[in-house]
Amino acid sequence: MNPLEKLLASGAPILLDGAMGTMLMAAGLEQGDPPEEWNVLHPDRIRAIHQSYVDAGSQVILTNSFGGTRFRLEMHNLQDRVYELNKAAAENARAVADAAPRTVVVAGSMGPTGQLFEPMGLLTFEEAKAAFAEQARGLADGGVDVFWVETMSDLDEVRAAVEGARSVSDLPIITTMSFDTHGHTMMGVSPQKAVETLSQLDVIALGANCGTGSDELEKAIEAMRAARPDLLLVAKANAGIPQVERGGNVVYTGTPEVMAQYARDVKALGARLIGACCGSTPEHIKAMAEALEQTG
Repeated sequence: MNPLEKLLASGAPILLDGAMGTMLMAAGLEQGDPPEEWNVLHPDRIRAIHQSYVDAGSQVILTNSFGGTRFRLEMHNLQDRVYELNKAAAENARAVADAAPRTVVVAGSMGPTGQLFEPMGLLTFEEAKAAFAEQARGLADGGVDVFWVETMSDLDEVRAAVEGARSVSDLPIITTMSFDTHGHTMMGVSPQKAVETLSQLDVIALGANCGTGSDELEKAIEAMRAARPDLLLVAKANAGIPQVERGGNVVYTGTPEVMAQYARDVKALGARLIGACCGSTPEHIKAMAEALEQTG
């Protein structure tokens, strides 16, 4: 049985992890540097971040591979190291999960390419599918339990990621979109349209992540639940709203207490896999774990 299926069989809510980027910046990653290269340059730091989330209660940890397609890595002249960096990302998370005293699922994070599809841009569906397949192969060989296609705004890109991953592996696939533009994704996709389209793909769960704060994400989950009450839903909200301080530092307004309430609220709305995104830390996840435990 896949470890994720084992967790799902319990019937209880499943606690995801929090932000990777926020933790990497705190660990010394400079603005503009490629996070994925740290999988081989500083594997100890990556594993320490994963461990901190497991210690906080996370049952699912996402690999440090969000920008792991050749299109994103090309910005750092790392496009020829897709397989290596994604495999290392999976191996780092796998080592932490395997050492845990309980079941911890390793999810292979696959973020957007950063390119626009034809006719708005130059990216073709087949090019995107091939790029995601290349990434997925490295993640699968590194030992992930599930592919986690996240922060998407274009339905065609989700489909390319799912088909690309499926072309190299039969591991489960989960996908989330970011509804950060007046209740829609940047490409105009509503939660209802996302459910209508994504539920036809080969995915075991879908939902929302990132966005403009927990309030907007909760509305997306509520709309998804109303459209298809039978679906397994994922909620991974930012820790409040980002604010830029003097000096350019970005801080998020969501305290651990705020995120604990979000966890309770989104569970009541029907989400089963619950975690946090940008701005969140193990402290937020710990508060969410305690809140979910109290809800029963």
